[in-house]
Amino acid sequence: MRLRSTDYLILSCEHGGNRLPAPYAGLFAQRFLSTHRGYDPGALAVARDFASVTRAPLFYSTVSRLLVELNRPPGHPHIFFSNFPEETREALLRRYYLPYWRSIETAVRNAVRRGRRVLHISVHSFTPRFRGAHRTTELGLLFDPLRRREAGFCAAWKARLEEQDPRLVVRYNDPYDGVHPSVVQSMRETFARGSYVGIQIEVNQKFPRGDARRWLAVRRLLRSTLREALSEG
Repeated sequence: MRLRSTDYLILSCEHGGNRLPAPYAGLFAQRFLSTHRGYDPGALAVARDFASVTRAPLFYSTVSRLLVELNRPPGHPHIFFSNFPEETREALLRRYYLPYWRSIETAVRNAVRRGRRVLHISVHSFTPRFRGAHRTTELGLLFDPLRRREAGFCAAWKARLEEQDPRLVVRYNDPYDGVHPSVVQSMRETFARGSYVGIQIEVNQKFPRGDARRWLAVRRLLRSTLREALSEG
């Protein structure tokens, strides 16, 4: 899809940090917080890169997903990693979870009411090894295959990425399914497909955790190809 003047781009990063607010400090060991279970390394840097080149609003959180999982819909059984007391759960929902979800939904709803089509890009990263398996995907573009605009945009972005770096392993709906429970999927279910287009990008954590020069090159590539996909998709 080509980003039109009437379209509205928003960005989000649900797992941008591994921070534990003061009331919850010490609940998890730092070595655990530093793993992929604690946050998505590199995701917030990429999301901020995208915001800088597009001037799109960025919604993000730096609270650890171990405390509250912001990328699962209301009522999902895995919003909380630990078996917190009910009082703690309610406090975390009120303070962190519900305001985050409401901010994104309000932004989408307001744009739709103004007659604008929303393109939402949610930025994540994934661990290169999971449950003993090595993941060969380096960049994943997640979308609903039944939604033409989402598929078209990802096709344009993937083509630009592979054109500029043929070595890069870019795959669709990998390492996760494009319609798994998430902020994006819930927005799809809330808004008409003609009004909302949702994409999730997954970056292999071997880049932010690896060679610094290679990581900067990947970030530059993502910035430039996103601009091209927005104008050519």
